[in-house]
Amino acid sequence: MKLAIATALLGSAAAFAPAAITQQNTALKASSLDDAFGVTVETGFKCPPIGARILEDSKPEALKWFQNAEIKHGRVAMLATIGYMVQKMGVHFPLYLGPSGSNCFHPASDTAWYLSTSAGVTFSDVANAATPLDAVQMVPLAGWLQVFFAAGWFECAAYERQWNQEGRVPGDYGYDPLGFTKREGGFDSEEIKSLRMKEIKNGRLAMMTIAAWVSNDLIPGALPVWHP
Repeated sequence: MKLAIATALLGSAAAFAPAAITQQNTALKASSLDDAFGVTVETGFKCPPIGARILEDSKPEALKWFQNAEIKHGRVAMLATIGYMVQKMGVHFPLYLGPSGSNCFHPASDTAWYLSTSAGVTFSDVANAATPLDAVQMVPLAGWLQVFFAAGWFECAAYERQWNQEGRVPGDYGYDPLGFTKREGGFDSEEIKSLRMKEIKNGRLAMMTIAAWVSNDLIPGALPVWHP
């Protein structure tokens, strides 16, 4: 058990700390960052000043680490925005074909399935939470431990594939069930480059969106525009 916990901790930490790998001797210059993948018209095809200041004179691996971090956070944020909208709109997916949550728009039922018997929280309670943040607070500690260990396992696999296997572009962790990257040309094709850029841009938008929605739930009126 102690070994499993240590493994998960190390895996999670890998997402937030630069990897200890063989360093190249070429240091990055601010001008060279303008050509990095992900620098687009939104910033005038220039690396933002803060990013340029942080990365200037650092090793190329530092740029790769930040690119991976941005893509990971963008993917999580995109999932978070979808989950936030689903909870806000009162849409709930069938729960193992069980009674509670089986009806997409009416999750209440006579037979309640418990998320936590010790806390007395049912899946219907979570579905009927006033806000997504209220639903999050209902998840018991055991539930968060499962999330933590799953994330730790993923980080271990991502670290191995991104840093110990050569030739992978940032964000490529070897998981491609739909076979997008197996098309002709692979990651060097213009189609895949376009899809990668769209993912980065949507991820950036999602990060700002979920931050704004959470801020408005914590501080009502913080986002003075219409939102779900």
